[in-house]
Amino acid sequence: MIIKEIIDPINLTKLFLTITFIYVLNFYYRYFTRPNPLPGPFPLPFIGNLHNHGLDTNGYYEYCLKKYGDISEVYLDHRYIILSRPEHIKKLFAPSEFFMHQPYSQGCDEVGIEGVGLFFNGNNKSWSFNRHFFNEALSRKLIDSTIETINQLYDEMSGYWQSLGNQSSSNNSNNWTIETDFSSWFHGFTNEVTSTLTTGQRTYSIASYYNTQSNIKSIHSNALVENGNKFTKALVKFMECLPFFTFLSPFMRHYFPIIKGQANSYLNNRDLLFKNLDEMIKNRRNEIEKMQGAEMKSDMLTSLLTAKTVVEGDNFRPMPDKEIRGNLIDIFLGGSDTTASLFCYITYYVCKNPEVKQKMLSEIDSVLPNFSDKLYKQEDLKQLKYCNAIIFEAARLMPPIAIALRHITKEFEIAGYKWPAGTNFHLNIKGAQRHPEFWNNPEVFNPDRFYNNENDTSSIIIWGGGKRICPGRSLSIVESLLFIALVYKNYNVELVNPNDPLKFFSGMVISSTELKVRISPRT
Repeated sequence: MIIKEIIDPINLTKLFLTITFIYVLNFYYRYFTRPNPLPGPFPLPFIGNLHNHGLDTNGYYEYCLKKYGDISEVYLDHRYIILSRPEHIKKLFAPSEFFMHQPYSQGCDEVGIEGVGLFFNGNNKSWSFNRHFFNEALSRKLIDSTIETINQLYDEMSGYWQSLGNQSSSNNSNNWTIETDFSSWFHGFTNEVTSTLTTGQRTYSIASYYNTQSNIKSIHSNALVENGNKFTKALVKFMECLPFFTFLSPFMRHYFPIIKGQANSYLNNRDLLFKNLDEMIKNRRNEIEKMQGAEMKSDMLTSLLTAKTVVEGDNFRPMPDKEIRGNLIDIFLGGSDTTASLFCYITYYVCKNPEVKQKMLSEIDSVLPNFSDKLYKQEDLKQLKYCNAIIFEAARLMPPIAIALRHITKEFEIAGYKWPAGTNFHLNIKGAQRHPEFWNNPEVFNPDRFYNNENDTSSIIIWGGGKRICPGRSLSIVESLLFIALVYKNYNVELVNPNDPLKFFSGMVISSTELKVRISPRT
């Protein structure tokens, strides 16, 4: 009888309304008694400010900066303090044991990235080991291997461009011109580079895109291209799911019908991606066991499988597969989309500024006079100082990373406030790098601000700072310099529609979505 009374629809409705009322009452009690109240949009129960934030992270933070100033707040799954002044952000980048990337996240746990790798790892002992591994692995040898890989893949991509050019012209000469999407080419290109260096296997992404543009298919088998394409799509979808699981509350993910369906779709994709990565790990381990002292491959997966972790004192153990998989995901997330997008932004700004482009070409021709020699070394690239300044200026205006996250575990003073342990911060990187009180003419693309040392390159914060600074920043710069040298040494590049704005999607990464260019051989 008692059970029947409880499950009666009227009683269930009353119970639901009572629980909802208590939740809303508690939500607003905590909101109105929060420490250091700041300006920001008024939050709603269950969804916080998701209705304000939406999917456009970049646009929302620009809005907050203009309306609320250098410091404001937003409610997502937690309360976040938005910082947009360079000095405030750098203070949180200072080396400290009580600065974490973010606290424990149930969403990150659900998607399988909590506590592994670097980006989403709040375990200081585990994070420290992984960071040490990355510092050791990203050596000169790996950078030299990256240069060699980029040269090989560039030759293939350049061949595709020439093939498309010859298909569109009446004769097989160097007088062709094609219009194409650099964003698609270079997202595929950097995905290939990252996959080759990480797992020793290609994804055939540039061949896949070529096949969609050409009447003549690439020499690679359809099976290889299709399998690589599936893996790449799974990676892209996994990247898309990170803001979803990071900022949406568990209640919304589990009980809102449409959102629950999307969450399940993302989790199914996670399972597919993890299955592929686990298979790679298993196969490489078997290869290593059969090598019996022979020289092993230099890719990151082999390094992860042969790395030893200190457990206690002098005791060592192999890195567990879950940790290896987490590190592989970190490398893909940090090494592919961001570098491709940065090169697209470089191309956009260079083509929009003819005087910059001419100065860049003069430096490339002077430093790299041999037109046919594409095997540029680190020493060659280091001489491209103006090209380096272009990279930093493009990264200042359009940082591929939209926000950085920090969480404090002890009381800390910043922006004139004392913040209690457990406070979460969103660091508005783009806002800080265009701050009018810190940068002269902040909206103007001017590489001379770095070339002439008006601003030191340490002023750029897209790679973070302190002990959590991105370990792959040097590799990213080398890749970008090599892209500039290879492409602009050999091709004329112009924007198809110079007056069009940049096209990008802004989640946690500000990702280039399209960049239509006109290219022809440079003679």
